[in-house]
Amino acid sequence: MHDEFKTLRKFDAGKGREGFFYSLPALEGQGIGKISRLPVSIRIVLESVLRNCDGQKVRRKDVETLANWNAKSPANEEIPFVVARIVLQDFTGVPLVVDLAAMRSAVQRLGRDPKIIEPLVPVDLVVDHSVQVDFFGSVRALELNLDMEFKRNRERYQFLKWGQQAFKTFQLIPPGIGIVHQVNLEYLAKGVLSAQSTINHQPSTIYLPDTLVGTDSHTTMINGLGVVGWGVGGIEAEAGMLGQPVYFLTPEVVGVHMSGQLREGVTATDLVLHITQLLRAQKVVGKFVEFYGEGAASLPVPDRATIGNMSPEYGATMGYFPIDQESVDYLRATGRSEEQCLAFENYFRAQKMFGMPLRGEIDYSVDIDLDLADVQPSVAGPKRPQDRINLPELGKRFRELLEKPVREGGYGKEDVDLREKHVVELNGSAPRNGEMFSTDKKEDQGINPGDELNKIEMVANRPTPDPGREIEAESREVFAQGRTHIGHGSVLIAAITSCTNTSNPSVMIAAGLLAKKAVERGLRIDPAVKTSLAPGSRVVSDYLHKTGLQKYLDQLGFNLVGYGCTTCIGNSGPLHPNIEKAIHKYDLVAASVLSGNRNFEARVHQHIKANFLMSPPLVVAFALAGRVHIDLSREPLGKDKDGNKTFLRDLWPTLSEIRATMQSALAPETFRKLYRNFADQNPKWNEIPSSTGDVYQWDEKSDYIHEPPFFQNFSMEPGHIVEIRGARALGIFGDSITTDHISPAGAIKETSPAGKYLMSRGIQPRDFNSYGSRRGNDLVMTRGTFANVRIKNLMVPGTEGGVTKYFANGEGEQMSIFDAAMKYAKTNNPLVILAGHEYGSGSSRDWAAKGTRLLGVKAVVAASFERIHRSNLVGMGVLPLQFAEGTTPQSLGLDGSEVFSITGLSDKIRPGQEVMLEIQSRDRKSKSVSVKLRIDTPIEIDYYRHGGILPFVLRQLLSK
Repeated sequence: MHDEFKTLRKFDAGKGREGFFYSLPALEGQGIGKISRLPVSIRIVLESVLRNCDGQKVRRKDVETLANWNAKSPANEEIPFVVARIVLQDFTGVPLVVDLAAMRSAVQRLGRDPKIIEPLVPVDLVVDHSVQVDFFGSVRALELNLDMEFKRNRERYQFLKWGQQAFKTFQLIPPGIGIVHQVNLEYLAKGVLSAQSTINHQPSTIYLPDTLVGTDSHTTMINGLGVVGWGVGGIEAEAGMLGQPVYFLTPEVVGVHMSGQLREGVTATDLVLHITQLLRAQKVVGKFVEFYGEGAASLPVPDRATIGNMSPEYGATMGYFPIDQESVDYLRATGRSEEQCLAFENYFRAQKMFGMPLRGEIDYSVDIDLDLADVQPSVAGPKRPQDRINLPELGKRFRELLEKPVREGGYGKEDVDLREKHVVELNGSAPRNGEMFSTDKKEDQGINPGDELNKIEMVANRPTPDPGREIEAESREVFAQGRTHIGHGSVLIAAITSCTNTSNPSVMIAAGLLAKKAVERGLRIDPAVKTSLAPGSRVVSDYLHKTGLQKYLDQLGFNLVGYGCTTCIGNSGPLHPNIEKAIHKYDLVAASVLSGNRNFEARVHQHIKANFLMSPPLVVAFALAGRVHIDLSREPLGKDKDGNKTFLRDLWPTLSEIRATMQSALAPETFRKLYRNFADQNPKWNEIPSSTGDVYQWDEKSDYIHEPPFFQNFSMEPGHIVEIRGARALGIFGDSITTDHISPAGAIKETSPAGKYLMSRGIQPRDFNSYGSRRGNDLVMTRGTFANVRIKNLMVPGTEGGVTKYFANGEGEQMSIFDAAMKYAKTNNPLVILAGHEYGSGSSRDWAAKGTRLLGVKAVVAASFERIHRSNLVGMGVLPLQFAEGTTPQSLGLDGSEVFSITGLSDKIRPGQEVMLEIQSRDRKSKSVSVKLRIDTPIEIDYYRHGGILPFVLRQLLSK
């Protein structure tokens, strides 16, 4: 135990239990800072710094500096934040476990005990990103999608089961349970944690706030419960697991004072889209945001969680709500024990941090007012979550974007007639909401091909991998021939998906009530629309069934397709092949509508260019309308069974209807029942075999799991920081290049370097699976880096996709980015990436940094960086550099033929110092520009000198 400041105090933990805690009021009593005026989020971080103050990782100075946090001018100091636990999802979790396995292999090769590589804090991995919407519109969609998921991901799941037995502090929640953030909110989070210790030679219990980092940017959902946590790259999470603090610069804290209440007809989704637009304009990137005031107190935890979840979309590190009675009530309502709830409340009362702060009680860096009554129904898109559109204006806005030039963010279509539609034959389809069975059983099942409820729908539209032939046979039945009509703005995907909204019962029940009213009026959804329901936990299914609403969603085609992260991350599955052909033939700007948080280009589906975020009930409404160029405040959704026009106002449920339905459906026992004995609830998981042992036995035949090269030829001596000379540009990019553009994601194209590699291994295109499923194989992932079909390399004007020019031979030969990188590697040519503003925004994809490093990129020079990706670049030993204000690759007239050098680098570099970027053009003319070193903290200099955070940690562990 450390108690540097003598602040250990007793408190009543409830039910006759005595607990100890590190008292912030006691620290303030010593005259160390005005702690009671600090934002609550800062105080919780301060508690961790105080509790972990050992004079080494955390110094006395760190405690004093943070306790004296200056709202208007925070100290330019790094905070060593030791978190209590870590959460992972499987896409980011698999490469993390691969790296841990590789570290154990390296330790074994050095003749040491591999078990020194062990998570020092609890780690929970939720398998939630691997399910894909292949089957839909059927009562068997869940079962069949789960079958496909296990067949596609068997090797990955075997590897994860090895990790579960190899690491003691590693808990794995199998597929089919839920989305990591909703599982965290409903089950994993405790609000306050406890640890056994000895105080005054007596066994004692220390209580501490529940804090975490997660390998997904939407980890911030837990901020709605008053838990401090945010998303980091897998690289930082690994260091945290191995006992390293998470280092970050002392942040500003933006206070958002909420007043008033939401109006009738306005949802939590509308509120978060409003906040996203508001805070993006306030430039809160890298800052904490803390919501407070009477308006914040009026919001239930699921609404708060929706707002916290979308912190990455408004750019903040966190979107935090302090702890109050609503937080405790939520723990009780979700089945946590009475002991847990009492400890949670009593701890924060003892710390004088209980209750929603009111105006004037806290010092914030900036204060923003938000009247909840100002929020209007809205959507966001078609390419960014911060581009909010008031619902009545969507049709007008879509028409404007269609004709707006591409260079201005539009689609560049001229003289568009939105009434023009193209006929698409939907042959080879199964009926909406029909059971899937072979055609020779059609009469036995009583299916009437003319029945309106069984309109034609494609259930699964592509051949499945060899192990799933029996499923493929079931997916190809033909009950009738059908046709549809599509054009610009046609809704082709309508998905109730994503942790952001499916964790919120109010909007999910609203979607069910809207579906009920639509079905009762006889409204139907066009067969062109791929409909799906993928909630974040089985609790959602429980209350939708209890309330009788699921059957109405089913009748519209919103059948349950899986419990996991689907359409929002691109696991939307294929469209009908004839629909895809029509999109290409007529160059259509088709639309998706989803209750997600991300809508970047090519993310939802590579053939759908316009993607709109909205609440679950609006997803149902737009699926019924079939198009996005519509004003739902004035134009009808369709006609009822009597031929009368039906408007959105006719279907929209009232707040009292939603609340009455919710109260009848949610019970704590439901949560306790559904979050117990995971293995028993998923027999498919039990069937997967697993290897055993402390060290993983790498299989060279595997194309899913491969030992990465990061620790090959590992030595105990770090390198030196040296200047980068004679570098070539691998890519030059504009603004808003996201980690979706950089990191391998989505489908693997047959003609791509990754596709060619897999075929060279004897793997057929139908068995490629996705990049996400192969994140444990660096040989595939490196080939997929910068390979997004929508990325635009300005070195090759007028093209899209992962292409560049190789300039070592004069004029510049066009080839794939991977092939060019490998050619440069043969001549030991260092590489650089040059880019505009907001480079690396989006999800916390560690492969965006790992792939960059493995391609041979030594530095990324950008006009500005998003927080996590900048950190991940340093964590992989890649140098982030920032142009001076007003300077971009375009303003410098760069075309990629230049030779670059970065001078001023040495072991003596300082965080944030200026270095020089020297540029020599083909005609031998030279110029230099000053760039800022975006190594932001002293510890990051150590990481960079060691070649990344993992070699740094491994050398530390081995030196003990």
